Amino acid sequence: MCGIAGLIHKGKSANVGSEMTAMLQALKHRGPDSTGYAVYGEPKDGDYILRLKVAEAEDMAKGRGITQILETRVREVEEIMSECGATVKDRQSATKYAHRYVLGHDGDEASIGEMAKMIEEVDGVEILSIGRGLELIKDLGDASVVSGLYGLNDFVGTHGIGHTRMATESDVDIKSAHPYWAFPYNDVSVVHNGQITNYWIMRREMERKGHRFMSNCDSELLAVYTAHNLANGMSLEDSLRKSIGEIDGVFTYLVATKDQLGMAKDTMAAKPLVLYESDDLIAMASEEVAIRAILPEEIDTYDPYDEEVRVWQA
Repeated sequence: MCGIAGLIHKGKSANVGSEMTAMLQALKHRGPDSTGYAVYGEPKDGDYILRLKVAEAEDMAKGRGITQILETRVREVEEIMSECGATVKDRQSATKYAHRYVLGHDGDEASIGEMAKMIEEVDGVEILSIGRGLELIKDLGDASVVSGLYGLNDFVGTHGIGHTRMATESDVDIKSAHPYWAFPYNDVSVVHNGQITNYWIMRREMERKGHRFMSNCDSELLAVYTAHNLANGMSLEDSLRKSIGEIDGVFTYLVATKDQLGMAKDTMAAKPLVLYESDDLIAMASEEVAIRAILPEEIDTYDPYDEEVRVWQA
């Protein structure tokens, strides 16, 4: 069933971590297996934020030797960063398997992409996101568990999207949790509710174009597809509209970039989305209860139509 949510503040920053947690916790009944956030803070010139994991949560139960394995993986990752000209300005670890780096790097996005590919060649390592403002966090458990573990209640930014997952066609693990990010376009993230029926056809097409996939979850295709379009000069709105004609199945999905939030519904509009819009804030979710979690006063909402595409600017 799954639940998706997103919000964007116009012209100001707010505690989007706390707001997203409240929204996603209200959707817990739609997906208790995992929770994920993509939140956008204020970027700093020259800095990249890298979120990665060096193991799955369940790997931690494999015995005493796992600690040494994880330390070796982290050491290899940091050696690659140094070799690629990146300077570690800060490192934080929410768990032994999830790490956040602030990196200084003078290269362009292509050189960052090459470094990322080298990092993911380290056994057991997966990059969750790289961006100027994007931070992608996902783990097993509901929103209150994940938010508490990663300290998200204090995250200040302009916008974010999130997902509560009920595993139906792939494993209960972090790799299969939303949101998804994809090379080569940093700061893009996607959450999705639905099923893509031409997933394998489009995945092979994207792989032939050089894109990598880290899971067998059909929702990851939307991130790769969007990243490909944006990297080739397409606007977010045009990419969303194009997807309605090229992607088969039932879907409602949200896309965030460094300064935009967009949504698209398929031709049947079978997957729900409720939307609230004011002069200062746009909030949307699979159910109105999530919007009410942050806006308890009297508000008007509406359900987007089939094939509807909307894009908002931070």
